[in-house]
Amino acid sequence: MRDPRNENLAKVLLNHSVNLQEGERILIEVSGEGKPLVKELIKQIYEKGAYPYVKLYDEEIARLLAEGATEERMETQKKWNMQEYKDIQASIRISGRNNSREGANIPSEKQQLSGKVMRPVLDQLINHTKWVLLNYPSTGAAQKAGMSLDDFEDFYFQVCTLDYGKMDKAMNALKKLMDDTDEVQIKGEGTDLTFSIKGQGSIKCAGECNIPDGEIYTAPVKDSVNGTITYNAPTSYRGTDFTDIKFVFENGKIIEASANNSEKLNEILDSDEGARYIGEFAIGVNPYILEPMNDILFDEKIAGSFHFTPGQSYRDESYNGNNSQVHWDIVSIQRPEYGGGEMWFDGVLIRKDGLFVPEELQALNPENLK
Repeated sequence: MRDPRNENLAKVLLNHSVNLQEGERILIEVSGEGKPLVKELIKQIYEKGAYPYVKLYDEEIARLLAEGATEERMETQKKWNMQEYKDIQASIRISGRNNSREGANIPSEKQQLSGKVMRPVLDQLINHTKWVLLNYPSTGAAQKAGMSLDDFEDFYFQVCTLDYGKMDKAMNALKKLMDDTDEVQIKGEGTDLTFSIKGQGSIKCAGECNIPDGEIYTAPVKDSVNGTITYNAPTSYRGTDFTDIKFVFENGKIIEASANNSEKLNEILDSDEGARYIGEFAIGVNPYILEPMNDILFDEKIAGSFHFTPGQSYRDESYNGNNSQVHWDIVSIQRPEYGGGEMWFDGVLIRKDGLFVPEELQALNPENLK
């Protein structure tokens, strides 16, 4: 029996996210759960006169391949994947993993090798195709969110199929403000941070590249970041869980880093030179996502949050010149129940305790986006 919620989500992905046109080739890549959505996507793609292609990944098999990988093998994989991505116009990547820790014991040198060799493939996908990433409900995801599977599915389809057209329009005022801003200051518990975004431009994210969505991002001028930030949302990277991450910056570079696992944290930051610089600053606005669940596709969109990302800067209108195999979105929430906080643009208070203050930005507050 077809679930109408998958039908609606497929329409959002094809009509809004990748804007699929007749005759285009689209690759659907799936890891773990997601078969009901894939079936619906294939049906609708053919109805549009376009051409679907599907790749299915198994978590355990992927782990075994990664554990034994050599540079020679990865170079061949890069060649094959690069040709695939050059042959398509659009891509939908679905992760429905039940065990987010399947790759936890992959040696760090193997992970770094993969990131280094496969970077051009990811750049091809990001910069030359229409693409969207999303997760799919699984028992593992429901468990991380602290919900039953039924409750998580209800939550998932609500946040994934909201009115992204309305959100996109509401973002215009904040985008203009960010485009015109020089100095940003962020204050909160354990945080007093300043940096410049002058001339960097900003990108609205309203359902085009991520589902769920709800953020506007830019990048700080690379050497402008100074001060301290303390993140209050849990995060995972390369199979390791982190809490209480704290960074101290000097002229853009992370000179001190601590967390519940400081050794592993610094190992990641030492992956390459760019990993200790920030590649992205983004503000989250999704009204239905309020609590962290250690799933970055959700957590980075939390209403009243921002994320400050060590590593690679997106090579688009907001590129700040920082290059790295690392791109790690780490979230801090500024609503009162998480300690509150303030965000200032050129000396003007823009957001306090997670709510936008200027009248022209209040359309982005949760009660106005639902």
